[in-house]
Amino acid sequence: MGRAISYAFDEAVRSLRRGRESGLLSTLTIALALFVLGGFLLVSANLERLGAEWSSAAEMSIYLKDDVTPDERRAIESLLAPSDLIAAHEYVSKTEALNRFKQTFTDLASAADTLGDNPLPASFEVRLRSAPSAQDAVDQLGARLRQAAGVADVRYDRQWLTRLLSAIRIIRGVGLGLVTILTIAAALTVANVVRLALYARRDELEIMQLVGAPPAYIRGPFVMEGVLQGGIGAVLALAVLSAAFFAVRGRYLVPLASAVNLSSIRFLPWELCVLVVLGGMAVGCLGGLVAAWDR
Repeated sequence: MGRAISYAFDEAVRSLRRGRESGLLSTLTIALALFVLGGFLLVSANLERLGAEWSSAAEMSIYLKDDVTPDERRAIESLLAPSDLIAAHEYVSKTEALNRFKQTFTDLASAADTLGDNPLPASFEVRLRSAPSAQDAVDQLGARLRQAAGVADVRYDRQWLTRLLSAIRIIRGVGLGLVTILTIAAALTVANVVRLALYARRDELEIMQLVGAPPAYIRGPFVMEGVLQGGIGAVLALAVLSAAFFAVRGRYLVPLASAVNLSSIRFLPWELCVLVVLGGMAVGCLGGLVAAWDR
């Protein structure tokens, strides 16, 4: 078995050297399919990770009217007492809100000073306990707060987080559909390339059959050729995806470090990278098997 694998590997390398142009086409097709797959996995995994972090730190912001009275404010605060739903709350005055704005948006600090009156409202920032079953209770709390005297608006983080998670599921579904199509195309491309190699060596293969060569020595090199094309394509896809990821991360995400936890935005784990390479080899192997057993 070891001798058959060694022979198949050597013959596959020679075949790839002879048919560089066609082999490059099938390799790039596999690389494209796996690049798309890796891209969708990378985006969806990082978005899910960020969504989980944001969900655990979800807040409800209650913005107050400028003419809110102390009694109205106390009534609102009574609705925000710690409970199974509310972990804690904090009152942010108009002055404090303006100071936070200047610290967060330093480029706009001078513009804010030219406005005269402070345009930012006072608010309550409420930290909610993360429990999926509490969604109805949160909606009811938001409805009561919107009807309370002195409340100008109520914003709830988890509403857009729910939309974000729904978008992630849609992205993943579209990605899997597209990758399936590209994978089938890659397997067919490999099969056609291997079929060309079979045709070029048909006389040699017929002689091998006549002298009684085992099937592993006849078909093995062509299956191995597909495996090598798939493996090389997978490594190429991961290399390009890695370069694109770190370029985008350094160029566009570092400036957003104050709003986005960069430690949560990571490349694919090595286990998944290994699975991508094995998947590429499996696709190439499938194409090689289809061509080798179709002769």
